[in-house]
Amino acid sequence: MKASDFSLYSSTTLLCILLFSTSIPFIKCDDLIDQICKRTPFRDLCEASLRSSSQSSGADAKGLASIVTSLILSDATDTLDYIHGLIKQVKDPELQRPLANCAELYIPVVKYNLPQAIDAFAKGQYGFATYVLSDASKQAKACEKGFSSSTASPLSERNKVVSDLCDVAIAIIKLLQKI
Repeated sequence: MKASDFSLYSSTTLLCILLFSTSIPFIKCDDLIDQICKRTPFRDLCEASLRSSSQSSGADAKGLASIVTSLILSDATDTLDYIHGLIKQVKDPELQRPLANCAELYIPVVKYNLPQAIDAFAKGQYGFATYVLSDASKQAKACEKGFSSSTASPLSERNKVVSDLCDVAIAIIKLLQKI
């Protein structure tokens, strides 16, 4: 074996070792979405959310986590706007009370919690980002529980999406902590 052949061989071997030892960041985007989403509690929601975002193209694992946290803020903001619209329309006090309670739960989530989670994540403060996302999920669940059995929640699907996306983001952040 010539010296130049050895150099090429060792370079190729080193590249293969690097690719296999850190496989998540080097996987093609669609495959990366598959690989990450299958490790989350809501695989279908994860995949649908990430595939619908134009920002997902070419994103690495950290980029995909960032996209999910931004989607949560967008969905929570839409939910809060929807709640405010319902409060203006609904005349039944049995429905107005839980809606007002939901608004009070979502306002800090939208204005403070989720922006703090996005900022903490960007700074690599994964523990704090996870904590805040967990709290946002709890607030969406608390909103849902505020409706009595006789008063159906008009927010069930929205609350579930916000809560489930928080769980997806948390799972992705935990994967990043292992890399």
